[in-house]
Order: sequence, then structure tokens, then C-alpha cells
Amino acid sequence: MGIYAMTGGATGIGAEIKNQLRARGDTVIVADIKDADVIADLSTREGRQAAVAGILERAPEGLDGFVACAGVGPFVDPPVVARINYFGAVEVTEGLRAALERRRGAVVVISSNSAPMSPDPEYVDLLLAGDEAGACARVTGQNGQVAYSGSKAAVARWVRRNAPAWAASGVRINAVAPGLIKTPLSMGATSDPRFADAMKNFEATIPIGRAGQPADIAAPVLFLLGPAASFVCGSMIFIDGGHDASFRPDQF
Repeated sequence: MGIYAMTGGATGIGAEIKNQLRARGDTVIVADIKDADVIADLSTREGRQAAVAGILERAPEGLDGFVACAGVGPFVDPPVVARINYFGAVEVTEGLRAALERRRGAVVVISSNSAPMSPDPEYVDLLLAGDEAGACARVTGQNGQVAYSGSKAAVARWVRRNAPAWAASGVRINAVAPGLIKTPLSMGATSDPRFADAMKNFEATIPIGRAGQPADIAAPVLFLLGPAASFVCGSMIFIDGGHDASFRPDQF
């Protein structure tokens, strides 16, 4: 059985990934702000370092895989979105690299099908440059969707940029891009009078005819972590009921 770590395993997509891994007998070390093996606030550098240290303490023999799943949506304060969705994902993943190399593990980063729609290239560039203060300043006061889509675009580009070098050291990195998934985060938006109509209308445009469930994301993530995906590296897989194909039919 494998040894895996993840961030964001308390609820939603992360909880489903965790449960499916544990159901097949794998060990899963979860770092999250609550209900986790390692309690850590990924919105701070100290919290990210604590997440890495706590995971490594529990997996001295190395990791077979890591899932960077912790994230917040566009209804959170924009700088917090940048700190958790990008820096929380990237810094924890980088901190676990040696442990992943030890067992030739795999990484899956949770991006979003909002990533291709990022409207602020400068914000994305600041994230990729590692300029946390600059990125947070840039996005302060902007619409939350700018912060969210940009953070998911940046983390997807980080995967693409780093996949070749990591593969050379034995670690595959891929990303998945969920669309609208029925999680506590999305259902909170659906029940908010400010966003309910927009969420309902958005769901009605999903080509497959329904919103996704956490299990729809967990199954492809487990595939990417496993040996059946041994030649899949640097990919961004859209799991969104056909939404990306509908929005951008000539781009892939």
C-alpha cells in the first residue's frame, strides 16, 4: 500500500480523494486548517512550513504521492485566495520534493477550469515570480474571480513549467481542472442570495447536463497518482462536464 500526503482533505473534493485512498488501504497524511493530521494555515509562510514539517515527520520513508488540494473560492478576500491557492500549493509541493523523489512519487495539483479565463496577466506573473507581497497588493480590491482564476492559472502554469525537471528526478506532476462541483464551498455560494441566480444559470450551461460530484474528481486524481498514468506528465486535465470545450472549442 502507498503513502500519500495531501492538503485540503477535510471537506469536499479533498475529503473524497482522502476517503478513496484510505478505502483501498493507503496511508494518507492530511494537512489542513481543521480536522487533519497536521493542522496548518496555508495562508502564511509559517503555516506552509509547518505543513511540510508535519508531513515529513509522519513519512520518514518518503511519499508515493501528494495532492495539493487546499483552496478557497472567489468569495474570500482576494489576497487570501492568492496566498492559499497559489503559494500554499506551490511551497508545500516544493517542500516535499525530496520525499517524493525517494519513492518516485506523483503529484496532482487541483487547478480549475477558470484558469484559462484569468483576466489579469500581471497578477499571474507576480505569482509565478514568487512575489507574494506584490501579487497580494495587485489583487487587493479587485473582484474575487480575478484572484481565483489567476491563482488557478498560475498554479497550472507552475505545473507545466516544472514537470520536465521533476520528471527527470523521478516525480510526475499533473494538474486537474474541475468545473462546478457540488461541495460545501460551491453550495455556500448557491445558497447566498447575492450569487444564487448566477450559480443556477452557470450550472444550466454545463453540456453534460449536471454539476459534478467530488467522486468525479477523485477517480481521475487516483488514476494520475498510480502506475497506469506512468506516461502522463505535465498535463492539465479538464473535469468539468464539457464546459471548457464549450467555452474554448479551438484551444487545447
